[in-house]
Amino acid sequence: MSFLTSFSAYPHRKKIALLALCQALALSCTSMSIVATPIAAYSIADTKWLSTLPIALQHLGVMLSTFPASFLMRRIGRQRGFMVGACVGMFGAVLATVAMYQASFQLLCIGLFFVGGFLGHAQYYRFAAAEVAPDSYRAKAISWVLAGGVLAAIIGPNLANVSRDWLAPVLFAGTYIAMIGLLALSVGVLVFLHVPQPSQADIAGPQRPLLEIVTQPIFVVAAGGAILSYAVMSFLMTATPFAMTACNYAFSDTALVISAHVLGMFIPSFFCGWLITRFGVLNVMLVGVALLFASVAINLHGITLEHFWLALVLLGVGWNFLFTGGTTLVTTTYTPSERAKTQAVNDFLVFGTTGLASLSAGILHEVFGWSVLNVISLPLIGLALLAVLSLRLRSRTAIA
Repeated sequence: MSFLTSFSAYPHRKKIALLALCQALALSCTSMSIVATPIAAYSIADTKWLSTLPIALQHLGVMLSTFPASFLMRRIGRQRGFMVGACVGMFGAVLATVAMYQASFQLLCIGLFFVGGFLGHAQYYRFAAAEVAPDSYRAKAISWVLAGGVLAAIIGPNLANVSRDWLAPVLFAGTYIAMIGLLALSVGVLVFLHVPQPSQADIAGPQRPLLEIVTQPIFVVAAGGAILSYAVMSFLMTATPFAMTACNYAFSDTALVISAHVLGMFIPSFFCGWLITRFGVLNVMLVGVALLFASVAINLHGITLEHFWLALVLLGVGWNFLFTGGTTLVTTTYTPSERAKTQAVNDFLVFGTTGLASLSAGILHEVFGWSVLNVISLPLIGLALLAVLSLRLRSRTAIA
């Protein structure tokens, strides 16, 4: 069966492909920001240990936009909701460009907050994929959309490296101009995305109290796995540019490591859905936990370029297994009418924790250094391990 014939026979695959492309463009913006913003902020910040504040505010923007974005899409549909988010992101990237010209750390923070608002909308690409796919294809749909990050791993860090000097002598202003272009392109892609409007049953159907939904053991483990994996990943990834700069590595080396990390985050998406179907979601999440432990062990072993590269790749793969597994589990915890609020609270918790991790990464690296940062992440990984094991034990007890 040819590529185009597959789209004709299975219309949901075209929608998933478009969502994957949108995800690639959104994550390209994210990886550009991760590579460039800490160093750009450091160059204009009066208080250097606050250099990760713009990235933390970007995550705060993601967190605070999750509820408005989810309920906006519930009212106007996924397509138009995603377009609104892209426009918010373009506004933020314009502010960030101006901030570099004015050497305004405060304006850079505001700009990155609005970029986070866009990314908060973009987080729903994976949920949209789960909604357009048949139940049997749900895990694969989520995984394929996350696989859009493979393109982001190539586009984002390399575009950040190339565009850094576009508007020299004002460094990194060109990076945010390039981000505007990616966001405009995503609007063009969204024109071709046709997702059915929410039905009246989806909007007005019976709903359980939110507390009842989020206290389900499956939701606790699903959200917990996503929260802890994102927190550890963001914690170590955000600090990596500082650690490598402190070790006198060139910016191009940092871009190479971050690019490899993003590839590690998303290449597993090509087969993670199959692994979940074949071996079970909890087993895949446990492998993710093991890979996070391995990443920290390598970081603590040495600071050569090879150590940074391998540790960040394993960090990305571990995150993918935990996050994809957690997202798949979350989609089983709500009815269609409960979808908006459940997805919103899940992402609110995930990106609230991620923002805190990003902010504390810069502070803790400045005060304690790279090794202590890695040691601090170990209890978080341990919590993820306990959560998954507890649900696995509960599941076996229920079967017995």
